[in-house]
Amino acid sequence: MSISALQKDRYKYKPKLPPALQGDLAKIVVELGQATQSVANQNEVKALFPNTYGAPIAKVVSGKNKKADQALTLAVVLSGGQAPGGHNVIAGLYDGLKKGNKKSRLLGALGGPKGLIDGKFTEINDDLMDAYRNTGGFDMIGSGRDKIEKPEDLEKVVAVVKANGINGVVIIGGDDSNTNAAVLAEYFQSLKLDVSVVGCPKTIDGDLKNEHIETSFGFDTACKTYSELIGNIGRDANSAKKYWHFIKLMGRSASHITLECALQTQPNVCLIGEEVAAKKQTLDQIVESVASVVAKRAEQGNNFGIVLVPEGLIEFIPEVGALISQLSDVLAHDHEGPKEFEKQTTLDTQLAWLEKHLASANAQVLKSLPVEIQRQLFLDRDSHGNVQVSLIETEKLLVELVKRKLKTWAIEKKYSGKFSALTHFFGYEGRCAFPSNFDADYCYSLGFNAFVLFNAGLTGYLSSIRKTHKSADKWTCGGVPITMMMNIEQRQGKPKPVIKKALVELDGKPFQTFAAQRDQWAVETAYLFPGAIQYYGPAEVCDQPTKTLKLEQS
Repeated sequence: MSISALQKDRYKYKPKLPPALQGDLAKIVVELGQATQSVANQNEVKALFPNTYGAPIAKVVSGKNKKADQALTLAVVLSGGQAPGGHNVIAGLYDGLKKGNKKSRLLGALGGPKGLIDGKFTEINDDLMDAYRNTGGFDMIGSGRDKIEKPEDLEKVVAVVKANGINGVVIIGGDDSNTNAAVLAEYFQSLKLDVSVVGCPKTIDGDLKNEHIETSFGFDTACKTYSELIGNIGRDANSAKKYWHFIKLMGRSASHITLECALQTQPNVCLIGEEVAAKKQTLDQIVESVASVVAKRAEQGNNFGIVLVPEGLIEFIPEVGALISQLSDVLAHDHEGPKEFEKQTTLDTQLAWLEKHLASANAQVLKSLPVEIQRQLFLDRDSHGNVQVSLIETEKLLVELVKRKLKTWAIEKKYSGKFSALTHFFGYEGRCAFPSNFDADYCYSLGFNAFVLFNAGLTGYLSSIRKTHKSADKWTCGGVPITMMMNIEQRQGKPKPVIKKALVELDGKPFQTFAAQRDQWAVETAYLFPGAIQYYGPAEVCDQPTKTLKLEQS
């Protein structure tokens, strides 16, 4: 197989490990602290996880480990969307496992959780592992979005782990996947089955973090990849001086990616969904704020600029969020609605039908939207009939509405500039990029640390690496009980235990740093050009974490 020079060289990269994970495994142990409780709904969460709730925080320290060389068989599962560094989590787990005992085995579940349910594995050996070190993607064993939560699936997994002599399962995933890990750990414990479950925090969205999980892996690489592209567009815009670029960025539930990219590139406008929700801004208010920046720059002769938009913005807008919620209810497959709705053959009759079934305020919002956005709202639905928010072209919606606003202002003699806009959506471009040195090191440490937690016999934990805003030689390691991060939320109309998502904190340093400068960025052309991710050179160029992480932890 032919490979690029960079890929060939990256195979040779030796990820940096924190001091606690270096040296003789016989001298690495886990120290347990005080009992914990969930972030909210303590009684409800405890009732659902009676065997694993309240577990203590774990810290990796020096000591005497009599079980360092025990032979183990572990299964590893990639769950959910891709994130740069996943292969290095597996590499760290594999190297720790083999360092403990050469006879230990690592089984890769093929296609994600479904592979664990169906018992479809490939045994990872040196040749297979070496072909994927420090590379992006999840193609080594594949991923999937299946959940292990139905009684019949839990029973199948028990049969699979028994049949394959599996001592532990590591689930590499986001908040939903690691909630699933907690469910699996609790189920094993309820059966008194000696099989451990440990998770590793993955998501480029950056919304899986708390006091003990400082960042999710992949966020660093994805943001740097998007910021390079935004910087390139900024340079082009300032050269051509004729286009407004509206750029949508991944992150449906939280705006962390958009905020980090703004800190890295200094766009003219950056919309943060959490601020929109907190201020209860209407769609018209958002449009007016963007149009005002366009008009101010036009007065200076600058008919160009950059607007960053989070993928989930539209759900943060109160009146649009209410519309989407009711649309999903009306059109959900467990209602009679779709059967009648599908009989409507034209846009006009579809709108007329919906108007009868929507609250008047929601019907008015729907009618005010551009035709293409209307179609996306009620035609592009998932298998349950819910609106697929990620498919709504919010960037195009804003362009159309800003254009309308500017046209009105031009008639009123309030605006005389030229507005030409281009739209972009950066999402998949960053999910499988070559991991940055930070993500390569962080992921390898997460995997190696997960092995140490398994070796200590812990279950229901998330691998935790801390002090990550500093160089790797100052990182510390441990584990945090997954139940500690949980609360109860309504999912599909039912209360469900889930890991609480971390939203952008408006009083936090990252947002406050951005807010202090955005008025200046709005009118000035102050773009930064981060350039491509660097893998070789001084640490201040190659090994730096995101601005978000440094601001949050400093």
